[in-house]
Amino acid sequence: MSPKAKNSKSGKTGEILIPEKLYFRIGEVARLCRLPAYVLRFWETEFPQLKPVKGSTGQRMYRRRDVENVVRIKRLLYEEGYTIAGARQHMREETKSEKKQVTLPFPGGASPDLRYIRQGLQEILTILSIRH
Repeated sequence: MSPKAKNSKSGKTGEILIPEKLYFRIGEVARLCRLPAYVLRFWETEFPQLKPVKGSTGQRMYRRRDVENVVRIKRLLYEEGYTIAGARQHMREETKSEKKQVTLPFPGGASPDLRYIRQGLQEILTILSIRH
């Protein structure tokens, strides 16, 4: 599943600027990414990360994350020369690495600052409970 020869018939995806909107219709995404709408519909069947919601009229509504995924898929397929299976695997590995949590270094015991804050909060709680 290695990249095959680069395809030169498409423009660079680095030029795509995604407007600040909550939802995009399929036609808007097609224009932004310079792709036909049928390609987007096909990619929805091939890439599980691409899941636009359907509005009350049944029209696909892409979120910003979906549009970013379309741009990433286009780059993998058209510029880096991945096959669909290879791009799917690459996207899957990217999402796996994004989901890994980083361990935060916590101090061993409660610091004096935390004790002071806790004491202050308990005093506030005592004042509030007296009033009621």
